[in-house]
Amino acid sequence: MKKLLLLAVLFTAMPRAQAGKPHSFGTQDYIRALKQITDVMVNDVTSPVAASRYYAYLNLSAWEVQSACQPAKYPTLSGTLNGFNTLHFIPAPPSTDPHLSVIIALYKAAQKLLPSGHLFKMNLDSMRNKYGKSGMDAQPYHMAETLADTIVAQVIRYARADGFTKLNNLPRYIVRDGPGYWNPTPPVFMAPVEPHWNTIRPFVIDSAQEYKVLPPAPYDTAATSPFYKMMKEVYDISEHPKKEQLDIAEFWDCNPFAVQQIGHVEYGVKKISPGGHWIGITGICCEKQKLSFEKTVAAHLYVSIALADAFIACWDEKYRSNRIRPETVIQRMIRPDWHPLLQTPPFPEYVSGHSVASTSASVVLSAFFGDGFAFADNSEVEFGLPVRTFSSFKAAAEEASVSRLYGGIHYRDAIDQGIWQGRKVGEHVQRKLGTILGVARK
Repeated sequence: MKKLLLLAVLFTAMPRAQAGKPHSFGTQDYIRALKQITDVMVNDVTSPVAASRYYAYLNLSAWEVQSACQPAKYPTLSGTLNGFNTLHFIPAPPSTDPHLSVIIALYKAAQKLLPSGHLFKMNLDSMRNKYGKSGMDAQPYHMAETLADTIVAQVIRYARADGFTKLNNLPRYIVRDGPGYWNPTPPVFMAPVEPHWNTIRPFVIDSAQEYKVLPPAPYDTAATSPFYKMMKEVYDISEHPKKEQLDIAEFWDCNPFAVQQIGHVEYGVKKISPGGHWIGITGICCEKQKLSFEKTVAAHLYVSIALADAFIACWDEKYRSNRIRPETVIQRMIRPDWHPLLQTPPFPEYVSGHSVASTSASVVLSAFFGDGFAFADNSEVEFGLPVRTFSSFKAAAEEASVSRLYGGIHYRDAIDQGIWQGRKVGEHVQRKLGTILGVARK
């Protein structure tokens, strides 16, 4: 039944051309298409790292189609991104509808990349039936589809060479012995998520280790040790939380793996990933600023590449330091029945993924829209949470970062060092891609 409902949503949300008028797809159509793709990722319970990878290749496909139509204004990233050196295409005929081709490319890339990508066949069939069946409109549609097919095929080939397909063949992760190391946590004690993600090829940073953080505070049960004090801070906040802290923690939860228990019954609660949240913010700001379709594509690609490289760098540190989560150590040392406000995610603690990803996204968004760009974030309304307003992207990223302390799943140094690493990754993406993506011409 859920799949049928999802198919219905995808179908009814298709943009419609008015009879007798050219195909016209605008900024809202691009944002709507990405939202449909996000919904399928939520349905698939896509991990945060995998979601960031998907967003990057999806938006890259869109950008390269746009580049094929107007290469002087929107340069290809072939030769700029790591390993992306072999893009070949015949320049699109002047009569090609670039916006139509970009939307087709988004759906086709999602169809090939996502586990449930077959769901987008309905979108593509609907567009083909509306615009490509017969008559005078058929030829422009087929030109747009041919361009999309040509670009998407090459981007998918690029994606398949990034190491993702080899992950399942790498050695199985073994939980390390020792009191300070990560162990699976309740309620379902899931296996660690993507312990070899640092083998994925980054998009612009040189390697997963380029921006290594300081080592975490050593595990030490002495009451005077830095580790114990940070652990106690997590516990103390959980015992007497302020309402604002609870609201912040819940708003930025973004845990695709959440499982709830009622008695002996367990059920999953599907939510967007951290990357999905920031892609949502990007769309909100594009609409607020009334950006052109082309600028909207640029903004989403900028953010998605920052997110993808941020998670690669973060995951490299997570499985190097392999630090114990607050839930495990607080139950061991202070109170056996203690549980954090948020469900502990199934991977090591240091550094905070929210801190790295959110800060990285905020750096490039600030470059794109301005340091003091205020916005109202309604990304979590569909999950029953109210709109939150922010005076800047930096303010939103700082709140997302500290939310992990309020939620009881991260220590203070994991947040601080995560912010540092995210800033470095974001600045690197800005240096490499800012001018190409038109930030200097904003």
